[in-house]
Amino acid sequence: MILVTGGTGLVGAHLLFRLAEANEKVRAIYRNERKLDNVKSVFSCYTNNYEDIFDSIDWVKADILDVPSLTNALKGVNKVYHSAAFVSFEPDKYHLLRKTNIEGTANVVNLCVSHNIEKLCYVSSVATLGRPLKNEDATEETVWNPESDNSVYGITKYGAEMEVWRGTQEGVDTVIVNPGVILGSGIWRYGSGSLFKKAHKGMKYFPSGTIGVVAVEDVVSIMIGLMDSSIKNERFVLVAENWAYKDFLQALAKSVNAQPPNKLATKTLLDIIWKLDWLNHKLTGKRRRLTRHLAEAISTEKRFNSIKVKNALNHEFQPIEESINSVGKQYLKQV
Repeated sequence: MILVTGGTGLVGAHLLFRLAEANEKVRAIYRNERKLDNVKSVFSCYTNNYEDIFDSIDWVKADILDVPSLTNALKGVNKVYHSAAFVSFEPDKYHLLRKTNIEGTANVVNLCVSHNIEKLCYVSSVATLGRPLKNEDATEETVWNPESDNSVYGITKYGAEMEVWRGTQEGVDTVIVNPGVILGSGIWRYGSGSLFKKAHKGMKYFPSGTIGVVAVEDVVSIMIGLMDSSIKNERFVLVAENWAYKDFLQALAKSVNAQPPNKLATKTLLDIIWKLDWLNHKLTGKRRRLTRHLAEAISTEKRFNSIKVKNALNHEFQPIEESINSVGKQYLKQV
């Protein structure tokens, strides 16, 4: 039996479809019944027979922060895909990020140890990679610097990785994947799906930085490939291509038949916007839309290299332009 956490998210839902379609015995945990609609939306991108595939999954209501319910979910399980996480760059969400990403992962790891799980796959992020020297690509070997001005999200995902590495010392074979921005269909309210929604509404500006991108189908295929292989206790950067934000956002707009952005959002402009956003948050209590770390990230040129996983699994990534066009077409169909 395979257990998937975060099954109602983008990666988890696409992973569940692949596993269930292959007639694997799969169990998935969920916290909120409404989020199950996300899964059906993702499944419907692949087949009209999505209800039957959805029903073939053993759905268990559980929470990675609730040890008793999580313990129940691990009964009879021999492999675990841990993709549940909280994503935010808002500094005031730090304690919630720590609780979900670090404590939640620690709970998963502890139960994998006590249940003698054969193998664990953890979905991390390129946010845990260190900052390479100028003109160098970030790889699995790029060392995290705790003294750097890291984002709250990156800090907590790095802490989660430390929990996973601890598990390897306690007998759990593990693989970690570090994806860039993941493109996939079916969930449009948040994550990368919301970028297509914003592009459809119209975007005037693009930032000056670069973005590492990968298709969700590649992420899922690699996760399954690593879990089915003899590879253990290693991590892999998953970035198919590095794009300038200008080209990326213009391609997104084109994919949903919208006007592409044509004005540069300079670092100075973004500094002003995030400060105004901070002030608006303080005055109204509304969630942050642009933080200092996020403004810095989208203004910075950073490249990622995925040669390690290409060689390990002989994997060829899907061209990102094809992925953008495919997801854009699905967006117009579903929304």
